[in-house]
Amino acid sequence: MLNWTATIWPVAAAAAIKSTVVLAAAWLTALALRKRSAASRHIVWTACAAALLALPFLSVSMPALRLPIAAAILPGDPGLVFQSTAAAPHSAPAADVVTSARVSASSDAPHPAPTDWRTPILLLWAAGAAAVLFQMLRACLTLRRIRRAARPCPDTRQAALLAHSLGIQTPVRLLETNDGMPMTFGLLRPTVLMPAAAAKWTESRRRIVLLHELAHVQRGDAGLHLLARTALALYWWHPLAWRAWNEFLKERERAADDLVLESGAGRSEYAGHLLEVARTMQPSPAAAAAIAMARPSQLEGRLLAILADGVNRRRAGRGAALIAAIAAVAIVLPLAAIRAQNSSAPQVPPEVDATIRAAIAQKNHLLVDEPARIYEEQRKFPEALALREASLTIREQESGKFSAQYAEGLVKLGDLLRQRGPGTEAYAYYKQAVDLGDRPEVLPALMQLGLRAFKQQNPELAFDYLRRARNVSDNGNSLGNVMTWTAYLKSLTPDGAAEADSLYRSAMAAEDVTSPEQALTLELYAQFLKTQGRDGDAEPLQTRATDIRKSLAATIGPKRLLALTAMRVGGPISAPRLLSKVEPAYSEEARMAKIAGVAKLKVVIDVDGLAKDMQVVQSLGYGLDEKAVQAVTKWTFKPGAIGEVPVPVEAMIEINFKLL
Repeated sequence: MLNWTATIWPVAAAAAIKSTVVLAAAWLTALALRKRSAASRHIVWTACAAALLALPFLSVSMPALRLPIAAAILPGDPGLVFQSTAAAPHSAPAADVVTSARVSASSDAPHPAPTDWRTPILLLWAAGAAAVLFQMLRACLTLRRIRRAARPCPDTRQAALLAHSLGIQTPVRLLETNDGMPMTFGLLRPTVLMPAAAAKWTESRRRIVLLHELAHVQRGDAGLHLLARTALALYWWHPLAWRAWNEFLKERERAADDLVLESGAGRSEYAGHLLEVARTMQPSPAAAAAIAMARPSQLEGRLLAILADGVNRRRAGRGAALIAAIAAVAIVLPLAAIRAQNSSAPQVPPEVDATIRAAIAQKNHLLVDEPARIYEEQRKFPEALALREASLTIREQESGKFSAQYAEGLVKLGDLLRQRGPGTEAYAYYKQAVDLGDRPEVLPALMQLGLRAFKQQNPELAFDYLRRARNVSDNGNSLGNVMTWTAYLKSLTPDGAAEADSLYRSAMAAEDVTSPEQALTLELYAQFLKTQGRDGDAEPLQTRATDIRKSLAATIGPKRLLALTAMRVGGPISAPRLLSKVEPAYSEEARMAKIAGVAKLKVVIDVDGLAKDMQVVQSLGYGLDEKAVQAVTKWTFKPGAIGEVPVPVEAMIEINFKLL
């Protein structure tokens, strides 16, 4: 199950901090424009709402701009964490895997995982956002029902003339409802709702009210209302967001009032009509998605602004909107790109540095190659990378850049980088190695370059690399492995089935019958036969492959020294508890063949807290069983016990290998 808390928390926490910067910038800008028109300030708050909406999406899609100072403020991105899952993308290297496996005792439930304090915070945030969005959705549905039930308003002709005078090109529907306050809504079909009581108003009041509602249409306020309301839903917990929302509403209404006054309405007359509408009518609940004419909470400030002398009431032109958009982009893009520079990133340990210094002093790459292999198995990539780079430097000093020894170092470095994560750096090392000449040391590089060329839809280059790999391989497992992958790629090409069948058979004949290469050939050949409708021929091959995989896995894990009877959890016997783990990797062959599923291991958690006597009870093949066992051998447990006495306990370990 995906640990969504670890994935979402860095984005949400960073958005909380960055949104404060955006809101503060909007406040400062609005304060600087206090002598300008309400329309200008409304543009600022609109740009702020758009920036807040874009911020979390840009934060995960923009290239990272990592600053050391950001680590003190922004949460670090721990990467993706999967519970009970070893995951790898279909087309990326297997080391994109970050895993956490679930251990379950065979006869009792495992200890519950401790609650992550971030989870309730994120759930609370999601619940609040859902509540605000639900309120808006319900209001939209209510408005839709009201519009269906409404009837044409007698003032339709007058509204059309007023709309024309305001320069509104889009047809505006004027409808009459039984009650409620005058409202405007609709993105593609602007609609103005007038209450039936408006029939008793004076002609002057009807004109003023229509002018006000049409001013909102002319300004496009219905769409901007939904935009700002959605931003408020995401940041409902932020006090500054609510203040910004109130400022957005206040400046919007004042901008509409200014437009009415510019159209020739008298200030005192307009203020009187506005006050009377607010006094005699109440906003509909649907006003959450619409623009009501007079909200009582804002009325006093609006009346003072209407009656004040010397107020700037000019409209904001397109230039002002363009400047606001450019300013918002200039703020939000770099802000979204900022990531925390992990100042506590793993450094090369002193013992690794000492090993490298000793190897360089003695000019002996073997002193760093073995530690590098161990760190690779433990998936400690920074340490392994430092050792592999040192090995390459020493190999160059020992034999020169054109030697087989140096080419081998390039291949090993490429293998490590390919395991560590996606990218082209590994293949650059492979290409550098094969450019030194075709020799047995570059066989893995030729294989990887061939597989990559095929994925890049260049089969001619792919098969040329594999042909070169076949030429430098021996007559045993390496030759069989090259033929197996050649057969696999041939089976994916038009009219390649016959050649693939022949190559699979040749590979089986070349390989040791108990080797992992033989198991892979049997697995891929069985898969191929099933696609050819030859299930009867495929079944015995798959059975043989499974038997080989189980035997191979059994040789990897440690065995108990004392033949004590393993107990089952229950009664006085407590369950073992997982203390530390090494994440299982996704095998390259399983990723290439798109194999996923659950591998199950039956183990004994011994009194020393290590998993031993491992048996594969549910096999996936394709090297995944071995990857699971290799990882579990490095896990440590608090052993099961009777009272305070540790005892060996049977347990099941399940690892879900998942292709993303």
